[in-house]
Amino acid sequence: MKQLFSLALVCLCLKLSAQQFTELPKFGKVDKSELEMTECSFDKNAAAMVLFDEGESFFKINTNMPNAPVFQQTEHHVRIKIFNSKGFDNANIKIRYFSADKDISIKSLSAQTYNLDASGNMVISKVEKSNIYTKAINSRYSEKIFAFPDVKEGSVLEYKYILDGASEGVWYFQKSIPVKFSRFIIDFPVELRVATSPYVNLPVQHGSSKKSSSNYSWYAMENLPALEDEPYMSCREDYLQRLEARITALDFPGVPVRNLVPTWPKIIKDLVEDEDFGKQLKRNIPRTADLDKMMESVTDPYKKMKIIHNYVRNNMAWNNYDNIWALEGVRSAWKDKKGTSGEINLILINLLKDAGLNVKPVLVSTRDNGVVNTSVAGYSQFNKVMAYVQIDEKIYVLDATEVNTPSHLIPDEVMDSEGLVIEKLDNFEGGWRVLWDNEHRMEKNIFVYASLNDKGMMKGNATITSKDYAKAKLLPLLRTGADKLKENLHVSAEIRIDSFVVTNENDESPLIQAFGFSLPAASTNDYHYFSTNLFTGLDKNPFIADERATDIFFGPKQSYQLTCNISLPEGYQLENVPKNIRMITPDTSIVFTRQSSFSNNLLLTTIKLEFNSPIYLADIYPGFQEFYKKLFAYLNEKVVYKVK
Repeated sequence: MKQLFSLALVCLCLKLSAQQFTELPKFGKVDKSELEMTECSFDKNAAAMVLFDEGESFFKINTNMPNAPVFQQTEHHVRIKIFNSKGFDNANIKIRYFSADKDISIKSLSAQTYNLDASGNMVISKVEKSNIYTKAINSRYSEKIFAFPDVKEGSVLEYKYILDGASEGVWYFQKSIPVKFSRFIIDFPVELRVATSPYVNLPVQHGSSKKSSSNYSWYAMENLPALEDEPYMSCREDYLQRLEARITALDFPGVPVRNLVPTWPKIIKDLVEDEDFGKQLKRNIPRTADLDKMMESVTDPYKKMKIIHNYVRNNMAWNNYDNIWALEGVRSAWKDKKGTSGEINLILINLLKDAGLNVKPVLVSTRDNGVVNTSVAGYSQFNKVMAYVQIDEKIYVLDATEVNTPSHLIPDEVMDSEGLVIEKLDNFEGGWRVLWDNEHRMEKNIFVYASLNDKGMMKGNATITSKDYAKAKLLPLLRTGADKLKENLHVSAEIRIDSFVVTNENDESPLIQAFGFSLPAASTNDYHYFSTNLFTGLDKNPFIADERATDIFFGPKQSYQLTCNISLPEGYQLENVPKNIRMITPDTSIVFTRQSSFSNNLLLTTIKLEFNSPIYLADIYPGFQEFYKKLFAYLNEKVVYKVK
C-alpha cells in the first residue's frame, strides 16, 4: 500500500497572491508594543508565538569547483514572544546543520532577551558567546545550542545567524507554536536555475523581480496556526507548511545547459562507491566461534537468518545514532561491539550474505523521519539502512538495532513506507519496494469469565493473548518485569488484579497474560451497572477534537476480539441485553461487530474490531470521527441488572 498525504499539494494548486514586500525590523529594534503584547491575536491560548521568521538565501556560482559549482549562504532572523511559563521551552534553541563538509558552518550568531522593568523601560540580556555550544551529533551533523537568559512571561527573544556553504534545503513556514509572519527570500544569479516547490494548503504571498545580474524571489505566509501533536500522528515535518528549494541547472549563454539535478541511479552509484557505505558491504566480517557453533548443521535459510539476526542484536550495542553509514568501518564496530544503526545493520548484511542468503541493503526513512519523496533523488532523505532478505517468495526486513521485533515481522517504524533496495552492487541497480506486511497484524484476544454477586461485585478470571505486533509492543515492558505488564492492563483504580502469570515461549509464539480480578459495579438503589469492555485498551476515544490537520496513521493491520461470559446472581435479571451490532466504514476498512445473548442468568458477549488500512486521510476526518463516536458509545455501553 502506498502512503498518501493530503497536505502535499502540487505547486499549481497554490493560493498565491502578489503583495507588497514588507520590511521587517532590524535586529535589536524591538517595539515596546511587542513587549506589552499579552496574547496571540489568532490563537488566544498560545503560550508563545513566532513574531517573525525570515531567511534570505544568496547563491553564487563557482566554476572552479566542478563537483560543487554552487555556493549558498542563508541569513536567518527569528523573533519569538513568550506569553506564559508554558512557553519557556521555546527559549532553548538547537540549530542543526551538515558539518561533514568543512566549508559549511554557522557564523555571526547573536541572540538576546528583551524585558520591561518595573518602570516600563526595556532591559536587554545578551546570550554570551561562551554560552553558545557546538555539539557533534555524528561525523556528518552538528548542532549549535544555546538558551536565552532572563526569560519571563512577556519576554521577547531574538536571534540571527548565517548558515554558510549549505546548498538547497527546506524552509518551514509553520512551527509547533503559532507564527505571525514567515518569509523566505531567494537571490540567485541569472545563470542559475532554482526550483521552488511550496507544499501548503494556506494562502501564500509571492513576489519576484529581476536585477541586472540576479533574480530575486520571495514567499511569505502569515497568521499560521500551530501544528500541535495529534493522536496517531506520523512525522510532523510531513505536514508543516513549507517551501522546498532545489538547484536544477547552470545556464550560461552560448554554453550547453548543465543539469545539476541528481537521479536515483546516480545516487545509488555514489552510495555503492562510498567508503562509508558500499565499500563496507564488501568487507569480510570475521565469524566468531560461538556464531559458527550456532550455525553448525543448520541448512534451513529461515533458521540461518534468525540465528544471525538475533546474534547481531544480542552482541552489538547501538549508540542511539541513526544513519546509513559505517562511519568507523564495520570491522572496527564489530571489534568494539557497538556502533550506529548504519554500522550494525551493514554488519548484519555482511554476515547474512556470508551465510549464502539472498540479502540486499534497503534504504529507509522511519516514521519519525518522514516520507521519502521518490521523485526527488537524494540520500539525505534516508535515516536508516536495513537488511532486505528474500527466502522463496517471502520478504523479510531486518533491523538489528530494534530488539523487540522478531525476524518474521517488518519493523513497525517503516511499515507502509517505500524503501530503496540496492539490487546489485556491481552495476548499481536499485528499485523501490513498498514495505508492507499483509499477513501479520496487531492481534489481541481477550477472554473473560466472571460472576456478579448481589452486592454488585464482579469477580473472575481473564486471559489476554497478544500476537505479532501486539506482542512486540509489550516486550519492552516485559523486559523490565511482569509488574510493568500488570500496570499496563488499562484498568481503573477500582479493579484488583491477582494471580498474574505471563507465558512467553519463544519470539514467534503469542504472549499470554492470565490473571484473576475483582471489580465493583456502580450501583443506584436496586440497580447495578457494569461494562463488558474489559482489558481491551479501548477505553477512551482518542479522536474527540472537532478538527484535524494530519492524517491518522495506524501502521499494521489490527484485530481485537473480546469474549465475555458473565453470570448473574440468583434472583436478579438484566434490564437490557446489549443489541447485536455491525458497523462498517464506507471503505470497509474498519469493521465492528457485537453479538450478545442471555439465558439461564448467563450473559455472553463477543466484540470484534478490525482495522485493515494503515492510514486515514485528514480529509475524511469528520466521517471518521463520527464513526469513532458511535464505536466508543457501543464499547462503553452499560449493562444494567436488578432484583427480579
